[in-house]
Amino acid sequence: MARSRADTRTETIAPDNTITTTTTTMEFTTIDTQDSPPPPPEAPPPPLDTTNTKLIYSTEESPPWGHCILLAFQHYLAFIGGTIATPLLVVSYMCMEPSDTSRGDIVSTIIFVSGLITILQTTFGIRLPIIQGANFAYVAPSITILATSFPPCDTLDLSSLTEDEKREQWQIRMRELQGAIAVSAVLQVFLGLSGAVGILMRFVTPLTIVPSVTMLGLSLFSVGTKQASSHWGISAFTLVLLVVVSQYLKNVKVPHPSYSRAKGMHLVRSPVFTYFPLLLVMCVSWTVCGILTAYDILPEGSLARTDATGGLLRDASWFRIPYPGQWGTPTVGMGAVVGMTASVIASIVESIGDYHACAKLSERVTPPVHAVTRAVACEGIGCVLAGLFGTASGTASYTGNIILVGITRVASRRVIQVSGVLMLLTGVCGKFCAAFATIPLPVLGSCLMFMFALVTGVGLSPLQHVSLQSKRNTFIIGFSLVVALAIPDWLERHPNTIQSGWHVVDQGVTSLLNTSMFLGGMMGMILDNTMPGTIEERGLTHWQYYQQGRAPSKDPADPCYDLPFGTTYIRRWRWTKWVPFLPTFRGCHGRQRDEAKTAEPRREDGPRGCLQNARDACRGRCCCSW
Repeated sequence: MARSRADTRTETIAPDNTITTTTTTMEFTTIDTQDSPPPPPEAPPPPLDTTNTKLIYSTEESPPWGHCILLAFQHYLAFIGGTIATPLLVVSYMCMEPSDTSRGDIVSTIIFVSGLITILQTTFGIRLPIIQGANFAYVAPSITILATSFPPCDTLDLSSLTEDEKREQWQIRMRELQGAIAVSAVLQVFLGLSGAVGILMRFVTPLTIVPSVTMLGLSLFSVGTKQASSHWGISAFTLVLLVVVSQYLKNVKVPHPSYSRAKGMHLVRSPVFTYFPLLLVMCVSWTVCGILTAYDILPEGSLARTDATGGLLRDASWFRIPYPGQWGTPTVGMGAVVGMTASVIASIVESIGDYHACAKLSERVTPPVHAVTRAVACEGIGCVLAGLFGTASGTASYTGNIILVGITRVASRRVIQVSGVLMLLTGVCGKFCAAFATIPLPVLGSCLMFMFALVTGVGLSPLQHVSLQSKRNTFIIGFSLVVALAIPDWLERHPNTIQSGWHVVDQGVTSLLNTSMFLGGMMGMILDNTMPGTIEERGLTHWQYYQQGRAPSKDPADPCYDLPFGTTYIRRWRWTKWVPFLPTFRGCHGRQRDEAKTAEPRREDGPRGCLQNARDACRGRCCCSW
């Protein structure tokens, strides 16, 4: 510590020509940086606690292998319903016969590819507990492409065709979808690796996430109700059981035997209903349907019977490895690619909302830019593989499994990776995949209704950050939701309204306007970023810090978002801070901070300038007094 003095003399001439000299003494106390380290920089605001419950297993923790496999199997069951329904729904527009065994092969392919992308995403992508599966956002554009590019299936007399001709009829349609999905996904890979998604994140606010994720649950709710309506008795029983088990019995601990080296065989109590609500309820309802089928209580032809799809299980192959180009070389049509690009854009906006929702349920801070760019690129790679393998659908983050993380309070990354391994194993076993096709349709429908209801609730949860007393915010929310509901309904009533004369434009615009998640998110983004409003009013006080592009090691985000290996070496190179998908990425905000550090201190003259210059010289590490 060093002390110094500075004297300043001021001479004043009085009316009687006498000169008065005033001496001002300033004393400085300078702290030696070698003896005492400088104070740490101002800490950023801590992340808000957005959860009311404590996680049983965090992202970095791993449950015991027995629990891990059961939890992974539950995620598999949660993902299998929508994954099976999505390609089978699209296949119904490909002129494929119901008894064609290729239906099971397509289901096996989508499960196998989903396992590959799930492992890739949780290891190198966002690294949050997110399952990758078939995305409903690709259903409407796929149906539109099939309807506009090929004659209707009603005009084909399949009974007069040979087996090879029947196979060619649906494979030519599949190849058209394959090319559209694979080529349009290249754009998603480019947006991720180039960092353009980071620019998009600056405009993604809570009022963008709310209508996007909320419309995901509301727009797909009809899928669950359509399946549940096949037998409302079984559906109501399953739905009530789901509510009771997941909400009323979640804190009940059930005794069960366990083994450890220290205690040997002993009884332990675990919250089984919290761990496996969906698995338990699905097995119970499945068993009830099997009993009612065995005693012929359910009438023949009822979709609640467990033997309704028995032919698929009987004719499925035991072992089959999916491979790229198994249905032939994909064909590329510009109109189909433009139409599918709309699904890619909608999927990106939807996935960004899923990342935020998963981070919230996993008690993690908002994902940094570099993690989101890697995640979007991984999803793009997944869609490219889905197109090459021929899955009849693109892949994206599966919102239902994100909700399952909140239900079970298990956010372990290891559980999701084990679930991905299960997908790979079952994807090559045709009999096993076909067995899950025997799950009664009303059971699957009621489970989808339950999960989509939770998706809607999670979509509304970012409203806790915004001011709901603001008429501006309530208008943006209401208007975005109404537009997202009204435009697809209008197009359904007037299917041939859009006639620009350009087939490519018609397909692209129709696909965009039929995607409720895209409409809601885009409308919320435009209104929230153009209408005047304060940062506090828009709910950006907490969000802005984590959208600066900082590395997780420099903010409250733990190494959850870092790469699994090599991060230490990456931080040794200065140029890596400009690579958008690396953990050291700092973006333009990092450049501004570097410029601020190297800026020359301002110099001023006079007593006030002397004090200011001294403060600038010691950079805030000195105490100045008069």
